[in-house]
Formats: sequence, C-alpha cells, structure tokens
Amino acid sequence: MITLMLLAAGAGMGLWALTVWLFPPRTPLAALISRLQSRPAPPPILVTSDSGWAARFGSPFSSLLRDLGLPGHALGQDLAIVGRSVETHLAEKAALGITGLLLPAAVELALALGGRPLPWAVPLGGSLLLAVGGSLLPDMTVRAAAERRRTAFRHALSAYLNLIHILLAGGAGVDGALTDAAGIGQGWSFQQLRRALNTARLTRTSPWTALGQLGEELQVSELTELAASLSLAGTEGAQVRASLAAKATAMRHRNGAEAEGDANAATERMALPGMLMAFGFVLFVFYPALAQITAAL
Repeated sequence: MITLMLLAAGAGMGLWALTVWLFPPRTPLAALISRLQSRPAPPPILVTSDSGWAARFGSPFSSLLRDLGLPGHALGQDLAIVGRSVETHLAEKAALGITGLLLPAAVELALALGGRPLPWAVPLGGSLLLAVGGSLLPDMTVRAAAERRRTAFRHALSAYLNLIHILLAGGAGVDGALTDAAGIGQGWSFQQLRRALNTARLTRTSPWTALGQLGEELQVSELTELAASLSLAGTEGAQVRASLAAKATAMRHRNGAEAEGDANAATERMALPGMLMAFGFVLFVFYPALAQITAAL
C-alpha cells in the first residue's frame, strides 16, 4: 500500500509538471511594466551553460522552485562563478530529489516481489532522507566549487598585481598595463580578467568599472579595492604603483597564511584515521579476555 501511494504521488507530480510545462503561468502586468521602465543592467561578465541528464530530466520542475524563491542571492552568485545557470541547478535539485524519493520505493517493490518485504517505515524514512539529501547535494557542491574558484582567483590576482606593478614601473599607462598583464596569465582567473577588459572595451566603459563589476560578481573584495585604486589613477592621475605593490605583498602574506592554516587542518584530520585504527587494535586485543571474564562471571 505504501509503495502504491508513493508511485501514485510520483505520477501525480509528473502530470502536474507536464500541465505547468504545457500551460505556463503568465507574468503579471505590473512586473512587465516595471521591467520596461527600469534601466538595463550591465551585461554579466561571468557566463553560464546548461548541461547534464539531471537538468533535462528535472527541467519541468525548475519554474516551481523559482516560484518558491530558489535559489537565494548568495547561491545565485555561486552558480555564476561555477558557470552553471539557475535553471540547470534547479532542474538538478528536482531530479535528484525525485530520484531519492522513488529509489527506496523501487527497492521495496523489488523485495516485495521476491517475498521479503521490509516494514513500511523503512522505505518511507529512506525516501524522505534521500529526497532531502538529493535536493541539498547540488547546493553543497556549488558552494564548495565556488569557494575553490574564489581562492584560486585570489592567488591569480596577487600575480596580476605584480605584473601591473612591473609594467607601470616600465613606463606603461594604466590601461595598457591592465590589458598586457591580463594577456600574460593563463587559466580560468586570467580568462575572466580578459573577459572583463574586453567587455569594457566593447561597451566603451572604463576598465576599472568592469573590474569592479567582476569583483562584485565573484565576491572578491580585493578586486573591488583594486578597481577603486585604478579609478583614482585613471580619473585623477594618482600614483598607484606603490599602493599596488603594497597590496600585492599583503595578498601574498594572506594567501601564505591561509595555505599554512589549511595544511595544519589537513594534518590534524590525518591523525583521526590513526586514532581509529589504534582504538580498533586495542579492542581486537582485549575483546577475547573481556569475553572470558564476562563468561566466568
């Protein structure tokens, strides 16, 4: 009975999703008018893409999750950093959640056909746990990947500052130093810097404005501060070479301290398996004697 109820609920959700996909809700008139009267936002520097089987399977449920207010602002910025669109992320959440919900029911059905059914509480609890875990797994994955990219970008930004300082010391202008320094490096971080500078050139805006926008999208305060310093140099003619050198030195020390802290944390985590092995060895040695003493009593 529980299995049939879960299967019926899944079929009902599928029919509801098909209905929403065939007859999508209309946008309110007030939202359309405000969209026409608002100023267009600058184009985002970070690009996203759609891919994966989960995105295709769960795409009918993405509009429902959007109506519930998902994802949040912080998670949306993390999605932009890892290059994943909001629709793809919501579709993956829905697909993994539904898979986790129906998997224990399928296992229970197979066991029931084999003559060894489980108590109804076991598949029900497993369905709830797997559904919640499957829907939260994409969020945790995106946050971890975004934090790794921010860390890598800070390391690349330190090298970028050193290159700008060298070019400025050689007599290059601010715009030329920014473009030439971004063209030297490789990897995802320098690719985003080049994209920001190319966007500024094509939209006829200042390079530091595009770099500031990139810093806000990446949530990297160091890049925002760099854009503010370069703005002073570009608009008021301030000498920023010394401040850039100081900022690069500070970032190197900070990155080194963070790397040392991560290494110490990893060293402490490595002691845990050794402690578990020692505890298991002691238990293995003393268990026979303890069993004999308990039997004698």
